[in-house]
Amino acid sequence: MTTVTNTSSATSAAAAKSGPGTGYANLGMSDFLKLMTTQLQNQDPTAPTDNTQMIAQMAQFSSLSGINDMSATLKSISAKLDAVLAAQQAAQKTTTPTA
Repeated sequence: MTTVTNTSSATSAAAAKSGPGTGYANLGMSDFLKLMTTQLQNQDPTAPTDNTQMIAQMAQFSSLSGINDMSATLKSISAKLDAVLAAQQAAQKTTTPTA
């Protein structure tokens, strides 16, 4: 794979745009696409990027995106279950007679 210096500046710009102290953890799909298109624009035409590497990178990003979506869904389910449990406990307190 060819080394491209412009992608490092694009990465730094994307990291700076995401906010102070957040770093690379908040890079999203649009940042990935910007980096990929920058890489494609600046690659050496006589030695293009290996397709298997690019597909592997896209598959990894897709997997990560799916994991993030699943995590958000599980957090939502957990919050709803916590609310149901709290409502049940509150209902039990109001219906249980005190002696």
